[in-house]
Amino acid sequence: MVREEVGPFRLAPWFSQRPWGRFDLKPWYKTTGTAGPVGEAWLTGPQCVVETGSLNGKTLAEAAAEEGEWLVGADETIQGTGMEFPLLVKLLFPSEKLSVQVHPDDAMAREMGEPRGKTECWYVLQAESGATIALGLREGVTSEAVRAAADGIHRVGMTMEELLEWIPVTAGEMVFVDAGTVHAIGPGVVLLETQQTSDTTFRLYDYGRGRELHLEKALRALKTRTAAGKVQPHTMDGFVRLIEQKYFVVDRYHLAAGGEADVQIKGAGCMVGLSGSALVKSERFENVELRLGQAVVVPVHCGAVRVKSSAGASFVNCWAP
Repeated sequence: MVREEVGPFRLAPWFSQRPWGRFDLKPWYKTTGTAGPVGEAWLTGPQCVVETGSLNGKTLAEAAAEEGEWLVGADETIQGTGMEFPLLVKLLFPSEKLSVQVHPDDAMAREMGEPRGKTECWYVLQAESGATIALGLREGVTSEAVRAAADGIHRVGMTMEELLEWIPVTAGEMVFVDAGTVHAIGPGVVLLETQQTSDTTFRLYDYGRGRELHLEKALRALKTRTAAGKVQPHTMDGFVRLIEQKYFVVDRYHLAAGGEADVQIKGAGCMVGLSGSALVKSERFENVELRLGQAVVVPVHCGAVRVKSSAGASFVNCWAP
């Protein structure tokens, strides 16, 4: 049943401990409540808890199940497979290199019984001098060479890391990571990741950390050439479009002190605060504060909201077209 009284709501982040993560996530988060290093802050994970409005205390999964049509719309291209929030938005905090990994596309994922693949993008929020990411295989590298490197057979004369195309990154850049792209992330960055709602990852190499590897599945999933790469931003009317792809669009807004922006809600998604603080206002619902490192979900049927900041703020709107 559609309940039209559901308005914009803020989610509490869920912190995922990873061996390559950090203990200190300031200034993004004062505390995480975890004992180990945190690699990922899930902003729209199914287990994230609503902390404002009529859905207060429910998880995003529960909210989507109960208010699916109102929340994400009825269009099958948005829903994908039933009433589930279509985008998983995260902040990544690597202090060491992530595993060399690959994600399946939709076709392979469905063969495995999963609802969807995992295409993603990374918006670089912070980057130390010399920070790099690995995006795809070097020219001429074959899947056989990847298998040999993964097996520790060095007939090709190259290690797994040497098979990858490592590229420098700086703050403000957007990187598209197509499904099937072998990739890794180096330390010294903070990334905003927007992806299909999936956690299916196949590791090829993990620097001896002892975690499970998935060589055969990874070899099936990888593609020697994909559409992955850096994406040039486009200035729009009142915002900057960072990326526009099949599964997601990411738009960045900057508000000066006392500034405001009208945001049209064209698909299921969320706003994420990147600096300062702002209020998300809509005609029929209570205002919701947009905070640093937290997501505010605006139901599709709200149509539009106004975001206003007294002292200045920046945020992104991540949505499924």
